[in-house]
Amino acid sequence: MQMNDSQRIEAPKHKVWEALNDPEVLKASIPGCEDLIKHSDTELEAKVRLKVGPVKATFGGKVTLNDLDPPNGYTIEGEGSGGVAGFARGAAKVHLEEDGPDATILHYEVDAKVGGKLAQLGARLIDSTAKRLAGEFFTAFGEQVAPGKPAATNEVEADTAPADASPSDSEEKKGWIKGLFTGKKKQDVAGDEGKIDEPAE
Repeated sequence: MQMNDSQRIEAPKHKVWEALNDPEVLKASIPGCEDLIKHSDTELEAKVRLKVGPVKATFGGKVTLNDLDPPNGYTIEGEGSGGVAGFARGAAKVHLEEDGPDATILHYEVDAKVGGKLAQLGARLIDSTAKRLAGEFFTAFGEQVAPGKPAATNEVEADTAPADASPSDSEEKKGWIKGLFTGKKKQDVAGDEGKIDEPAE
């Protein structure tokens, strides 16, 4: 899956850069993030609990920051597994652009993949989940960086995607937040490990 977009954040560029490197800000912004540990300036470890359609899973893994160009941007890469739910891996290029003295445009380009049960959910569901998670992240991130002035988002509700969404090309599909902050942890699928919820009759 590939996704690119930009968000305007009501804060100076240097403040946005500092927030992008602050594990406490990121933990509070990433949907479902239960833990985020910074081992060094370029290495982090996270545990994230997410729901994608009928699949619920707890992911954990390592994230690496590359191509650091403070305060202009970096490349963030991650790979991990959610047990039988599947795996996710990907990278995102982040670039910050000044928009006057008190605002910043955050540009991002994501290239990611998923496998296992996540890949079987279909392209439309995975894509809509990715957009929803991105919207939730930027809303929370904007509130963390500039309280009272959250970033504008375009949130998409993933659970309303058609159940018969085509699974073609699904290996290339994933939410960027999952791919960037994921790894190997136990799966919890509707209370039964390794299963997908059955639709009510």
